[in-house]
Amino acid sequence: MNQYVRKAENGSPVDHYERVAGNGKKQKIAFTKMHGCANDYVYINCFDQDIENHAELAVWLSDRHTGIGGDGVIFICPSEIADAKMRMFNLDGSEGMMCGNGVRCVAKFVYDSGIARKDVLHIETLSGIKICRVTVENGEVAAVTVDMGKAELAPEKIPVLFDGESVVSREIEVLGEPYAVTCVSMGNPHCVIFGGDPDFIDLEKIGPYFEHFEKFPERINTEFIQVLDDHTLKMRVWERGSGETMACGTGACASAVAACLNGFCQKGEDIRVRLRGGELVIRYTDERVQMTGNADTVFTGVVEI
Repeated sequence: MNQYVRKAENGSPVDHYERVAGNGKKQKIAFTKMHGCANDYVYINCFDQDIENHAELAVWLSDRHTGIGGDGVIFICPSEIADAKMRMFNLDGSEGMMCGNGVRCVAKFVYDSGIARKDVLHIETLSGIKICRVTVENGEVAAVTVDMGKAELAPEKIPVLFDGESVVSREIEVLGEPYAVTCVSMGNPHCVIFGGDPDFIDLEKIGPYFEHFEKFPERINTEFIQVLDDHTLKMRVWERGSGETMACGTGACASAVAACLNGFCQKGEDIRVRLRGGELVIRYTDERVQMTGNADTVFTGVVEI
């Protein structure tokens, strides 16, 4: 593989990890394994390490048998306009515009590591700057509320290939079955479907067909939702580039928005979204979507490649 880590110039402990490409020596990369609602990623601090070939490294490290294991890799980088910049890569090496569970963990890492020890953090992403309010317990971040910005409903901006000003309960046919879809962008595209208990869906079979459906030119994340009551949703998700994950923060936001658009829930009220890996609290208004959930460190280490 090509060189991933160059010698740091700030006197950090990773200075001695320098590798000359092609010299046959293994590289050492410091990492932190973190998760939000069991949506787990490998986090790499690029304030201390200079990383190259992000996509190839993400595929390598995400593998649960030969790598560290995770739903992808998130690089925490310096930013000229925020406290830190987040770059997220999926299992297949594609770069994601946004990751709701990931941005909460980035906020925790930035605070806990001392990069920026503030109650309100600004994290730069490919879908804009996200404002994160941290809840601190015993000197460490336990939960984060993220202002995810305004939900985008215009089809051309999601993007999806439907006409009209929005896509609410529009029927499509997948594998010969009709589905009513509601489409929302929360920095990345989502297709939300309401029905029965999602535990009984053969998601491994049907997920790829939604991801690559002809109406979704940049692929899509698909949420299957059961409405438990007017404040509670149950969700499973198929993410583009990663497949089924235990949770999806932007997907939970999109599902809460879709539930309001379809009349199942009310704007301006807390909506609990139960995921396979935990629970998120979403509040949707015309101005913004707020998401609150946990952020947990699993372990830290050094990987040799």
